Amino acid sequence: MSKMNDLMARGTGLLGSDYAILCGAMSWVSERNLVSAISNAGGFGVIACGAMTPELLDAEIAATKALATRNFGVNLITMHPQLFDLIDVCAKHQIGHVVLAGGLPPKGSLEAIKASGAKVICFAPTLALAKKLVRSGVDALVIEGMEAGGHIGPVSTSVLAQEILPSLSEEVPIFVAGGIGRGEAIAGYLEMGASGVQLGTRFVCATESIAHPDFKKAFIRAAARDAVASVQIDPRLPVIPVRALKNNGTEAFTAKQREVANRLDAGEVDMAAAQLEIEHYWAGALRRAVIDGDVDGGSLMAGQSVGMVTCEESVAEIIATLVQQADEALRARG
Repeated sequence: MSKMNDLMARGTGLLGSDYAILCGAMSWVSERNLVSAISNAGGFGVIACGAMTPELLDAEIAATKALATRNFGVNLITMHPQLFDLIDVCAKHQIGHVVLAGGLPPKGSLEAIKASGAKVICFAPTLALAKKLVRSGVDALVIEGMEAGGHIGPVSTSVLAQEILPSLSEEVPIFVAGGIGRGEAIAGYLEMGASGVQLGTRFVCATESIAHPDFKKAFIRAAARDAVASVQIDPRLPVIPVRALKNNGTEAFTAKQREVANRLDAGEVDMAAAQLEIEHYWAGALRRAVIDGDVDGGSLMAGQSVGMVTCEESVAEIIATLVQQADEALRARG
């Protein structure tokens, strides 16, 4: 057994996979094809439920089950108005791992997931929140830095890892995410006490990913500095920043925020409706880019590790490369 397998043992034990390498849940990208390919190759695929209705999630899980020979998880967003119905769909399919993203889980949601026998994995943006989640009974945590693609927090991965791993890595398995593109970084976080990692951007250009060829081309061409965070233009409208490749869609979002902020001022919408409208805007813009290939006007959500994505290759090749790099790094350090 390699040193990497030893250090990942708690993560692989929790997930039931060969490697504690989770695929980040990317709306429109983390669907049946990519998720099953990652799980079948020894990683752990996670369906991005995003804004799906319970009916759509039901169909997606069934389709993934038909392709996957290994287990996989489902990512649910805590602000989804039908969260508890989605939890029921996961239970019906006996999904073993539910990942909750975006804010503190609503009252009763952790209990509802655990009642089905599933493990709960939650995102923790700060040490205080991480401790609270551990007390409330989550089975594992993901700590994701601002280098990641899509919705991001304000703190970098390396700082979160230093703040959270020494305090909590003994208590629950912790997966580190955000800006990871090579195995040497995986080795470093494992040595710091992580039980595994989560990568999203690195898997977008997998052969098995259904992302449009033009979307993949944009990733392959991009450098780290091209993946920029969106700007918040109005302090009264707290919008979680999103990291994506710069294009006309980035400008359009700034205009959209201005329009929604003006309607909030005029009393035409309340805060919850305004924030939901922003979320729906993102989902639509992302779909236009990923599915339709509108790389100019759509949203090219990408993490800063995009500069390390240089070609299209199979999921099995990506995972094998990461594992080999991590193993060699750990061996070199003795």
